Amino acid sequence: MPSHAYINTIATAVPVHDVHSFFLRFASSQLAGDSRLREAFNRMAEKGGIEHRFSCFAPAADPDGASLDAAGMFRRGAFPSTAGRMQLFSAQAPALAQKPVERALLGEDRERITHLIVTTCTGYSAPGLDLDIVARCELPGSIERTIVGFMGCYAAITALKLARHIVRSQSEARVLIVNAELCTLHLKESANLEELLSFCLWGDGAAAALVSARPVGIGLDRFHAVAIPDTRALMTWDIGDHGFDMVLSGRVPGAIHHALGAAIGDILDGRCVADIDLWAIHPGGRSILGAVERALDLAPDALSHSRDVLRAYGNMSSATIMFVLERMLGGSNGNCSGCAMAFGPGLTAETMLFHTAGAA
Repeated sequence: MPSHAYINTIATAVPVHDVHSFFLRFASSQLAGDSRLREAFNRMAEKGGIEHRFSCFAPAADPDGASLDAAGMFRRGAFPSTAGRMQLFSAQAPALAQKPVERALLGEDRERITHLIVTTCTGYSAPGLDLDIVARCELPGSIERTIVGFMGCYAAITALKLARHIVRSQSEARVLIVNAELCTLHLKESANLEELLSFCLWGDGAAAALVSARPVGIGLDRFHAVAIPDTRALMTWDIGDHGFDMVLSGRVPGAIHHALGAAIGDILDGRCVADIDLWAIHPGGRSILGAVERALDLAPDALSHSRDVLRAYGNMSSATIMFVLERMLGGSNGNCSGCAMAFGPGLTAETMLFHTAGAA
């Protein structure tokens, strides 16, 4: 019989610099020449449901000054190239990723960790983040490494799916998943309202989880992907000359609402919405959470964990859903059924059915 797989532990971390208010002031300053657009931006940003976002770089003293960061990398009119941003990623991401790994593996025999899966869509180099984590966290040199790259916000669920396959085929496997995203490295100068509103979602963060056959934590029951037809242009993430270029159309919430209404039977494998106790929805933005809530006719407090994460950290791409699951892992005594969803380029929804198995 194949082993069942469980998330035994989850730990999370963010950088020390809370930049949300600073970034909003910078974005608003980009529209100084158009008072109507500036007022619209300020009004819409205020309703975003976000109070804090964190960045790997220290902000300058004045968001209206010549440089946005204290180190002078993001100078007005001369933001860093993609190569410069990748150098920043290589310098900052390993230390951020190490923080949740150390907490997730506290008390664990690290020589028993058999696999490492890393997800990121915000920076690349080789030798890269996976080997940095192995060295910093003193993991075995024989560990099997996989990087899930450029899959966007749903990559953590893809990683959990891979971990489940590994554990079900090798019952002794102990899989470490690390999600590390430095979204704020891709800050842009722009006078485009949609671009500015999109960037006001993003923050930096990292998560680590240990998946094994040990029957405690969150049991991984079933995965289902939904690729929404005719939506490829609604969410894209391309490599440009001055960082990665994100397009997040205002039509995304509507597309998700329509797709979930048609696909929920397959997602829940024949169960009813009322059968699900916990909803772990990737907080890609306030309007996306609202679209899911309306599509599934959920109770007002059903997405409270997701909204709390959005409020406290913003959207940290692949790491974000793990922040939501961490709250469920720590707050449940077991015997609850759950459904997780995350959305990304494609437009694609990756979904997961799970159950809480209680603490050790």
